[in-house]
Amino acid sequence: MASKVSAASPAKPAAKAAAPKAASTAATKLSKAKALSLHIGLNAVNPAAYGGWDGPLAACEFDAQDMAALAKSQGMKPTVLLTKKGTRAATLAALRSAAKQLKAGDLFFMSYSGHGGQVGDVNGDEADRKDETLCLYDGQLIDDELYFELSKFAAGVRILVLSDSCHSGTVTRDFPPPPPPPGQRARLMPAEVARRVYQSHQKFYDDLQRKVLAEAGKTTVDPDAALALLGPAAQATALVGAFKPSVILISGCQDNQTSMDGEHNGAFTGQLLKIWNGGAFSGSYSSFHARIRAGMPPTQSPNLFTLGAGAELAAFLKQKPFTV
Repeated sequence: MASKVSAASPAKPAAKAAAPKAASTAATKLSKAKALSLHIGLNAVNPAAYGGWDGPLAACEFDAQDMAALAKSQGMKPTVLLTKKGTRAATLAALRSAAKQLKAGDLFFMSYSGHGGQVGDVNGDEADRKDETLCLYDGQLIDDELYFELSKFAAGVRILVLSDSCHSGTVTRDFPPPPPPPGQRARLMPAEVARRVYQSHQKFYDDLQRKVLAEAGKTTVDPDAALALLGPAAQATALVGAFKPSVILISGCQDNQTSMDGEHNGAFTGQLLKIWNGGAFSGSYSSFHARIRAGMPPTQSPNLFTLGAGAELAAFLKQKPFTV
């Protein structure tokens, strides 16, 4: 018996020595950043919600699937909403779920591929009284709503938004857009369709904007300029006060241009994937945007806009794109 006790006793210190290592591993797992992504691609919309217009496109579902594959390769957990599943309710639910799950240091990546549109502006701060929208399957998501949902993310969360669509209505306010190249379609809801849809559903869209204003506790400023990449961050933050997360938005074009569709990818998404090169790209978000823009035709120049302030945003901009 004595020999058995003696043989077993050295094992106890060894077990204690291993404990700190196990605790360190657990702490590393707990401290690792979490990353979620949302990818929306609509090759059509429900004619019942758009005055009989179904908005046919070819490459938007491919865009969403390719962005989801990129996100997954970088360690993110993607949610994909294609055409009929790309509804208002599904999009808002995904945004709100991510906002509840993520904390400081985590990453949320959203990509949208589809038509951009317009509805009337009830805030009255736009000279042409138009707000920009994302054309989801069963109705439009107003930029006010999208900005307000992003503002709900916790301080320190990094948010990347890529939009292969036209966010700004300027292209239809002052002059018609030039005809697209042969074989390509513009990702912009036609102005006459936008007017018809808004007239048919005016109360619905006006009430959405009033609801956002009421929930935000503000009264007059529309965040249109931020999501359309047209103005200073002050105009965006006025809706909800201080904007806590750090946001990088890269659009497919400038405010006076349209984003072009394609057969497999949109022009912007295709160029982005080419520059990314399966992860071989090693620069910052700023250089990533510059490289993408340099490879695009003069009729479509992707824009870069940021929201947030301080060292966190500066550090985010310097990171390699899609870094968790």
